[in-house]
Amino acid sequence: MTTRVISGKTVQVNEEGFLLSPDEWTKEIAIEIAKEEGIPELTPQHWKVIEWCRQNAVNGRSPTLRQITAGTGISTKEMFALFPKGPAKKVAHIAGLGKPEGCV
Repeated sequence: MTTRVISGKTVQVNEEGFLLSPDEWTKEIAIEIAKEEGIPELTPQHWKVIEWCRQNAVNGRSPTLRQITAGTGISTKEMFALFPKGPAKKVAHIAGLGKPEGCV
């Protein structure tokens, strides 16, 4: 475990940069992590997914891609367009949740 300053706030992260406590998350942190993930701007579609994931996380564990697409109505293809190269993992990272199970 280590700490890191993101958007002016000190947070605890694991070795891969995932927040250890979802309660430390803020929208400003999400914007900063999104930029690091190669997403320069979070659109209303991004926020829809992020907020759905935060509301449906169980004990800080991220929903799977299948759960996200079913819950938000956003297709897998759209998810890859919004969060290229691993949408479930990127959403979890940006949303301040734990790394999804099964992700490498």
